[in-house]
Formats: sequence, C-alpha cells, structure tokens
Amino acid sequence: MEYTKLGRTGLDVSRICLGCMSYGTPEWRDWVLDEEAAQPFFRRAVEAGINFFDTADMYSLGRSEEVTGRALREYARREEIVIATKVFFPFRAGPNQGGLSRKHIQEACEASLERLGIDCIDLYQIHRLDPSTPVEETVAALDWLVQQGKVRYVGASSMCAWEFQKCLGLAERHGWARFVSMQNHYNLIYREEEREMLPQCRAEGVGVIPWSPLARGFLAGTREKLDDTASTTRAGSDGFANFLYAQESDWDVVLANNEVARSRGVPPARTALAWLLSRPGVTAPIIGATKVSHLEDAIEAVDLRLDEEEIARLEAPYRPHPVLGH
Repeated sequence: MEYTKLGRTGLDVSRICLGCMSYGTPEWRDWVLDEEAAQPFFRRAVEAGINFFDTADMYSLGRSEEVTGRALREYARREEIVIATKVFFPFRAGPNQGGLSRKHIQEACEASLERLGIDCIDLYQIHRLDPSTPVEETVAALDWLVQQGKVRYVGASSMCAWEFQKCLGLAERHGWARFVSMQNHYNLIYREEEREMLPQCRAEGVGVIPWSPLARGFLAGTREKLDDTASTTRAGSDGFANFLYAQESDWDVVLANNEVARSRGVPPARTALAWLLSRPGVTAPIIGATKVSHLEDAIEAVDLRLDEEEIARLEAPYRPHPVLGH
C-alpha cells in the first residue's frame, strides 16, 4: 500500500479509503452487510495496509459507526489508523436532529464518539453545506470541537467552489481550524469537479477524497446498460445512480473503460480507479465494497499505472454534465 499526506497536514493516509456505508444493517438498505458479514472487509483492509476509514452518523442510522468502531478495535492499532465520520443529515424526526447548527454539530459529535468507541475523531466532515445555518456558525462550531480535543481535523463534502472558498476564508480570518479535505463527487463519468473545485483544492493544499469513484458500480461492470437490470443487489435498488448517470455519453465512457481494462487483462474497476488515483490532487478515493473482490480490485489499482494513450482513450468520450451530487 502507498501512503500520502492528507492535504498540507502531517497526517499519513493510505491511497485507498474504505467507505463504511456498506456496513451496518440491511434494515437501512438491502445491500448493506451486517456486522458479522462486514468483518472480513475490515480485516483484509488492515492486512493490506489500508489505514483510512470513512463513515457517517446517518449510515444505517448510527449502526455503521458502531460496526466500524468495533471492527477497528479488533483488527487495527488505533495510533496507526485514521477514522473519519460526517455530520449533517438527520436520521430521526424532530427539531435540531440535522443540519450544521452549533447545537447539532456538538451533540452529533458526542454521539459519534460514543458509537465509534473512541475519544477523538481524526477527521470530522460536514456531509453537505447547510443553507439554513450561517456558515460562520458552522465553521466556529467545528473549531470549538478541535479546541476541545474531540476532533483532530475537519473536512467538507460536495459544494460549490465559491462556497468552499468562503469557508476557508472565514477560518483564516478568525484563526479557526481550516478544512483539510474535500469529499466530492468525482470519477471517469462525472468530471465537472475539474473545472473549479480540484484546482482550488490544489492551490489551497486541501486533500481530495472522492466519493462514488466507480460511479456506483457503472465503472465496475455491474450493469450491461445504463438503465438495464443490474447484476448486484445495490445496483438493482439504487435509483440515485440512474439520476447521476443518465446521459448516453456516460455509457460511452463505460465502454472505453471496459476496452482499456480488457487490453490490460484486468477488471474494469481497476482501470477506473487507476485513472482516478493518477489525477492531480487526488489523495484517496473512498471505496465501497460488499464483495471481497471489490476490495481486492481497489488494492491492486494502487499499483496499476496507465500510460498517456490509455488515459486519452478513457477521457475522450466525456461530455459535460449539470452539477450533480451537491
């Protein structure tokens, strides 16, 4: 496994981050693995040198954090690993159960610490930007968590580049903890982040940890056509995927990736991930795995180097998209 720094921090993270939305309870989503079924994935990830794990409080309505915390206590050394979680989306009804107010951020952080079974979250991320809360309140609340020793670093997720710059500017102006990472929607099929967000992150020294690096399975070969019957449980029940990847040109990208993978003699997931890992500024794609082969493909992709001709073939079919995923 290769390691790199997360942005301009001194924090060492593996080039692959294991996304833990897949682990919790199938009562939340039918493709989610329960705690017993999740164990081999954490064990194999640690054995392979993956030290970066990402979850969120709303995944499986808190169960993902519980499963993740117990598994990492079983298989990993706490001082070596980086545990990331997120706050924003509500998972129960009632006022103040979601968003990014000072109240919800502080209470959600305490709850995540308890579920994870740790005394400090390595990377605490806002899952989205909250339009109903002043951004000053949000950034100040996150800084308070850092000052209290409950959080080591703070990160953000999908938003406009100008919104992200506002957050960075506020932190600099007030001497608050600064966002060190951006978890955004980026893959071979959706590359709109290359216009503004990725150059901004490189200029500001912010690490990029893309979500949906395989376009929810499209780039892994789990579907024969964009709207055809899927070959996995998740693909069959994931209507959001058809919203994100609905252009005819998206299928052209899938075919190009399949062709490059075939010429290399590897699964298409590996070439798609190898391309993403080669992009300037990308720190670690967040990989979801519900089969051990998914995890193995991600691990092998770290060592796969594409040449300029292959990269050109992969990128040629791309056509612009509307903003998707914010």
